[in-house]
Amino acid sequence: MLGATTLTAGFLFTGLPMASADQVRDTQWANQYFNLDKVWSITRGEGVTVAVIDAGVDPNHPDLAGRVLPGYDPSGGGNEVGTSNPHGTGIASLIAGQGHGDNDGVVGLAPGVKILPIFKGGPGDRDGIPEAVKWAVDHDAKVINISQGGSEDNPRMPDAVAYAAAHNVLIVASSGNSNAPVEYPARTPGILAVGAVDKDLKIWPKSNYGPEVLLSAPGVRIVSAGSCGTGQYCIGDGTSDATAYVSAAAALVRAKFPKLTAGQVAERLVKSASRPAGVSKLPDQHYGYGVVRPYEALTMDIPAGTTQGPLALPAGGDPSPAAGGGATTGGGSSADPGSGLGDPGAVPELKQSSTSTMPLILGAIGGAVVLLIVIIAIVVANSRRRNRSQSLPGQPGGPAPYGAPQGWPPAQQPPYGQQPGAPQYGQQPPPGYPQQPPTGYQNPYQGQ
Repeated sequence: MLGATTLTAGFLFTGLPMASADQVRDTQWANQYFNLDKVWSITRGEGVTVAVIDAGVDPNHPDLAGRVLPGYDPSGGGNEVGTSNPHGTGIASLIAGQGHGDNDGVVGLAPGVKILPIFKGGPGDRDGIPEAVKWAVDHDAKVINISQGGSEDNPRMPDAVAYAAAHNVLIVASSGNSNAPVEYPARTPGILAVGAVDKDLKIWPKSNYGPEVLLSAPGVRIVSAGSCGTGQYCIGDGTSDATAYVSAAAALVRAKFPKLTAGQVAERLVKSASRPAGVSKLPDQHYGYGVVRPYEALTMDIPAGTTQGPLALPAGGDPSPAAGGGATTGGGSSADPGSGLGDPGAVPELKQSSTSTMPLILGAIGGAVVLLIVIIAIVVANSRRRNRSQSLPGQPGGPAPYGAPQGWPPAQQPPYGQQPGAPQYGQQPPPGYPQQPPTGYQNPYQGQ
């Protein structure tokens, strides 16, 4: 296993003085790009829960007060409440930060959403992200943010992704920070992979690339909440931050259009993205379909499209998504959050909530179905005899089968990536942005 690291470059823990409140707000250039006043005139994301699978979130940070729900740690260590590693807190703040006081602190793109913090590690220092995904789904998350990555695949992840898809939950993950092919879990079919751009909306040179990348977002010189050194704020580069912004944009769309499937939410995001300068053909392996534009995603006239949208077909489980916004189990038990995911070394087989009842339903109504078919056949035959010159109207086409619709790039399957950390606000990141993986944690996913 590879040591998990966050996918934000340069989290350096140095005792630099805290940045002033004005510096924090003024340096959030991404919020100026998003034009928050226009976005918030439509929605702030109220009623949507975003799960942040990461190093834990500090619920007591002043910029996140009242935004963080009770979370979960698959390892049982209570690490979902994280204060020693600022990465998870930073990601949460870019999604749901609301600042504090008189225009102080970090403001996120969707300050009306709730954050569901989930620790990324499982028992015995193994990867806990598949269990974390299932727990998030069972506890009403509509969007799951995974700003983690690495080169090693987890054989249990595809079924976790299929479980989320079957319950209409969108997973957004960072592509990686090594200028290499997209890492896992973002490379897992069914996940929306994200690249990072700078203030000029040019691709960040270290942003990973591949056909799995569907969107890009601001990820360079990003200020976020979190205890870096002696201060409460950090600044850094990475696809982690870009992923947080795409997750926030997805949450805004889910708030405005609650009946869209996860794939249709992704459809609105890609169809409204801005075309990168100098890119003639989309999708591009670095930018995807372009840079996310939340206001346009909320206001443009975009057909709902197929159920699957641009997302690749998940490789595991029963991927059939619930209609009309999806149905989750609501209050899933935390006593056995990994139920159905298999043992750590086993290929997981997620037990879908629909499959356990399907055989009973078929057995009870099988005879009635046969009788109904016979009756319909008789009615159709009589109708044709009455008016041979008029053909029966065709049935409108239903949703496309679960899978990537024709024209979307096929998902490829390779290894979970990683991103270095961020220096405290006010410090320039050193050359090379050395990675600083958390000690003692082993996980195929590495933070970005």
